[in-house]
Amino acid sequence: MNALVISGGTVVTATQTIRSDVRVEDGRITHVGPDLSTDKATQIDAAGCFVLPGGVDVHTHFDLTVNGLKVSDGFRDGTMAALCGGTTTIVEHPGFPEDGSLFTPLADARTNALHNAVTDYGVHGVVSQVNGNTPEDLATLAHGGVPSVKVYTTYDGRLNDDQLTTVLSSMGRENGLVTVHAENHAAIAELTKSLRARKELSPRSHPASRPGWCEAEAIQGLITLAKAAGNAPLYIVHLSTRAGLEHIRKARSEGLPVYAETCPQYLLLTDERYERPTNEALQYVMAPPLRTGEDCEALWEGLADGTIDTVATDHCCFSLQQKLDRGSRDIFACPGGIPGAETRLPLLWSEGVQKNRLTMNRFVELVSTAPARIMGLSPLKGDIAPGADADLVIFDPHATRILSPETLAHPADYTPFAGMEVSGWPRTVLLRGMVGAQDGTFVGQPGMGHYVPRTLNARNSQG
Repeated sequence: MNALVISGGTVVTATQTIRSDVRVEDGRITHVGPDLSTDKATQIDAAGCFVLPGGVDVHTHFDLTVNGLKVSDGFRDGTMAALCGGTTTIVEHPGFPEDGSLFTPLADARTNALHNAVTDYGVHGVVSQVNGNTPEDLATLAHGGVPSVKVYTTYDGRLNDDQLTTVLSSMGRENGLVTVHAENHAAIAELTKSLRARKELSPRSHPASRPGWCEAEAIQGLITLAKAAGNAPLYIVHLSTRAGLEHIRKARSEGLPVYAETCPQYLLLTDERYERPTNEALQYVMAPPLRTGEDCEALWEGLADGTIDTVATDHCCFSLQQKLDRGSRDIFACPGGIPGAETRLPLLWSEGVQKNRLTMNRFVELVSTAPARIMGLSPLKGDIAPGADADLVIFDPHATRILSPETLAHPADYTPFAGMEVSGWPRTVLLRGMVGAQDGTFVGQPGMGHYVPRTLNARNSQG
């Protein structure tokens, strides 16, 4: 028996805040209570700190290749940074498979994560084609540890309404979950065509090519299709607009199993960033684009009132140099995505909890407990309770850091949050009882992450 006691801290979960010790044996939490220290247990002093369940980021792209260009980090560097920022489990969204197979991206992601990932990890399926075998294949996934799939309403791998309904119906029958990148492709294509014709190729054309109403219209249509598919569970990724939020709020008021995720960039950054010089503005090219300050405030309200369920990152780290190489003369050739896995918890704590937008318990719910529950990772992940994995963050609320590439563990050549000062940073991060990060530095073992098969009943996963 390898015993460890974290003592002297304040344990914060989604439902309670208590002064308590946490005892760990063989990688699992065994007790939560006072005075658990013994002479035979290793001690970690958490005095003055909060003890949080490890963060769960259910929207990452650490292993993505788009148009022949691969992200600049990969599972090793990407999950190392995530761990240093307090995230102990991720769920990866693979890219579109060249052969259209549901199974190839899963196998590739697991192969590439093996011996590289230092967080635990799951994988979403991705559906880019639908045929007669699709319902059976989706059932195989859902009962084989992959109960969630990603679909798109834009890009080359998008699905039409008939195909979307097939996927929603099939996953609904299996109590699985369909996650969707929701933007209206036809509108984006027409707007992009017009901007190109006028040779408006600077970064300010990026938000003009995919305005907020493209997202809102797609969300409304998806809710309609989910209703038609027997009220199939639906999860909207990277929500960015007030209008989209209102469609989700209405669906939730009707009792529909619709979930929403947003990301720090849509809470903290606005579309004025595209007015900056090209070499700066390209940092913020992502889909959907950054929105207005009014959208940001609406999303904060959605977090506080429970309409938005999770905060993930959509971490997709094409380097600034990659963006400059392809996008400096033509914004529509720029690869989209930003790094963010390392900064998610500190940013949401600093801008949410410290500014009284969120309670500590709601913070834990958003970054850990709800994503674990919704994506079928609980009860092992997302909580501090006997029987759960000892994925723990000793969080120092007094630590401050000014964000920059130099102050982060991630090897990216930029951070979209550069110059922001955060109050609160993980002092120690444990994965299954093993210390993996200390004061923002990785101190664990290469490849210490394990694959986690997931089980899910998506119709009953709302908090």
